[in-house]
Amino acid sequence: MDEQTPGTPSDAPAPQGPTLFDWEFATDPYPAYAWLREHSPVHRTRLPSGVEAWLVTRYADARQALADQRLSKNPAHHAEPAHAKGKTGIPGERKAELMTHLLNIDPPDHTRLRRLVSKAFTPRRVAEFTPRVQELTDHLIDGFAAKGEADLIHEFAFPLPIYAICEMLGVPREDQDDFRDWAGMMIRHGGGPRGGVARSVKQMRTYLGELIHRKRDDLGNDLISDLIRASDHGDHLTEAEATAMAFILLFAGFETTVNLIGNGVHSLFMNPDQRALLQDSLAAGERALLATGIEELLRYDGPVELATWRFATEPLTLGGQEVAAGDPVLVVLAAADRDPDRFADPDTLDLSRTDNQHLGYGHGIHYCLGAPLARLEGQTALATLLTRLPDLELAIPPQELRWRGGLIMRGLRTLPVRFTPRNT
Repeated sequence: MDEQTPGTPSDAPAPQGPTLFDWEFATDPYPAYAWLREHSPVHRTRLPSGVEAWLVTRYADARQALADQRLSKNPAHHAEPAHAKGKTGIPGERKAELMTHLLNIDPPDHTRLRRLVSKAFTPRRVAEFTPRVQELTDHLIDGFAAKGEADLIHEFAFPLPIYAICEMLGVPREDQDDFRDWAGMMIRHGGGPRGGVARSVKQMRTYLGELIHRKRDDLGNDLISDLIRASDHGDHLTEAEATAMAFILLFAGFETTVNLIGNGVHSLFMNPDQRALLQDSLAAGERALLATGIEELLRYDGPVELATWRFATEPLTLGGQEVAAGDPVLVVLAAADRDPDRFADPDTLDLSRTDNQHLGYGHGIHYCLGAPLARLEGQTALATLLTRLPDLELAIPPQELRWRGGLIMRGLRTLPVRFTPRNT
């Protein structure tokens, strides 16, 4: 029998939980997540969209849920009426016929499609792309270095991964600004009106379908061409699947990296001792601390707050809670990665942390395929910023920063900085 706290009656009401998903929570969700881990680790709540879902906050439960085949990625398993399904994914993807991508399907289709994409999205291709990522990074910094000030989100963290993933996909350079506009709509309205996002998704879907048609007659050295080649050599990839795959590679390939860079710089501003260690290491020509540092920044305040939607295909027990068939389950990566049962001093940023099996890019068969590219972009961005602009500092008080609303991603709306102007 559990011991009662002295003076607390056995029928005392459960402690009142924190308020979730308001603007105060978005600014710093970690105290609320700490409360949930301790008092209600698998917690049923009503989301801002009106959908009820389970939040999984402890590390051990999170790893179990991420790998549990009874938790499907297919929204067809959602128990709520059909009209609610549109509230559990990327706005507009259903109407744009973009549902058949890796975030929405299960084996065996998931296995087949991931195998196809893996053939195109190889570590070798990412490694070969390293010089181009450096060129893009330097070019963007050149654009504001002489001003002595910048918004690091809109002038740096946002365009870098957009241009990088566009080039990897094979989007012609003359069309990449259109993608930047469409992606910008997704970023700006991540927690607001869904209509603008849906329109951008539809425009992106139309363009990608046309691009795939053109590339069939003129294959190049890019991801979309490789997907077409793989399909033409015996693997089955429908045109709808190819379009949806290109879309999700683009969508997932930019927003996570925007937040990795923005959140990472913010965390270094808030932890000047760790920033100084990293700058000293880079000045000495060392890269080890940069490598472990990116993993720690992913754990400490990562770009993906909640893993994408899962739906129970049968009744199951998770963290002692009975989850009914059809119930949505959201794994809170941000909470799991600060679990003191898994990480020593979890609320402390330690760039030299090596025991760091964080869940920032997921776990199991849905582990993020683009993680190597995101790590490359994150390392290159931080190292170049801190080396070229060593006195970079926040241009406004930290409490004036605003975080984007939304459910899945965690990121800043803007990140105003100042520094000594430098000629390029």
